[in-house]
Amino acid sequence: MAADMIDLIKPFFLDLQNRICSCLVGLDGKAFKEDHWTHKQNQGGGITRILENGLHIEKAGASFSHVHGDALPSAATLKRPELANTPFQALGVSVVVHPRNPYVPTSHFNVRFILVGSIWWFGGGFDLTPYYGFAEDAIHWHTMAKAACDPFGEAIYARYKKACDDYFYLPHRREQRGIGGLFFDDLNTWEFERCFDFAKSVSKHYLLAYEPIFAKRKTHAYGERERDFQCYRRGRYVEYNLLHDRGTLFGIQSGGRTESILMSLPPQVTWRYNWQPEAGTPEAALYTDYLIIREWLSLPLSTPACL
Repeated sequence: MAADMIDLIKPFFLDLQNRICSCLVGLDGKAFKEDHWTHKQNQGGGITRILENGLHIEKAGASFSHVHGDALPSAATLKRPELANTPFQALGVSVVVHPRNPYVPTSHFNVRFILVGSIWWFGGGFDLTPYYGFAEDAIHWHTMAKAACDPFGEAIYARYKKACDDYFYLPHRREQRGIGGLFFDDLNTWEFERCFDFAKSVSKHYLLAYEPIFAKRKTHAYGERERDFQCYRRGRYVEYNLLHDRGTLFGIQSGGRTESILMSLPPQVTWRYNWQPEAGTPEAALYTDYLIIREWLSLPLSTPACL
């Protein structure tokens, strides 16, 4: 049964990587560079694709990996100590897009499957990190997140939205990373086929959520001020991924390929000492209106044009 699961999931993940890359090439026009790699201890490998210095995408990474080992890294056993020192396989697709235009938000998507002996689970989700917020974009993003969940139960969206808000939080800054989305882990409460279908639904709705926002905002006029703020806020993205992200820790602890693990980092970043936005500015509105936990789908706004 375990081998059958891998045989079903791996082709889907490889095709998913292809579909996401095709979508991003369509938005930008530039092709990805592809890099096949092997785990340094010959424990699997993967395919990393990078798009850099495009017309609209400053950097995007879409990575597939299938690795195995004799023992799960500690990042994966914090909640499952009984699985320590047990052979495992881990498959996943991870995507991060850093647009050039500050009015286009950064997006992150991940889906993964982990098999430890006869125990298995899915994980993943997607989240959005704007620099200049638009309520209609946030509503569209969460509308698609809810649509991904609705076939699986009325409470699913609320559960995984809360998990996303809880997970993508910078405790040292007391800030949300962005406007959230979906985050699920340890998903094996249904039968395998239903869990796999949920992972497929989340994967499908990531593109349905992100593509219209990107296409709508990619030619928005901007200047040096907006670009400076984008680079400053990207610093928070770096801080989160290096200090708190369990996927980054899993990759490093499992001896994975460093270049592929850190593909999520943006190309240009700035930090400023104790900088605060001026009250009443669009930069301040990001903090007061978007980097907060809220129920976006309850806002009394008309249907966004991108739907």
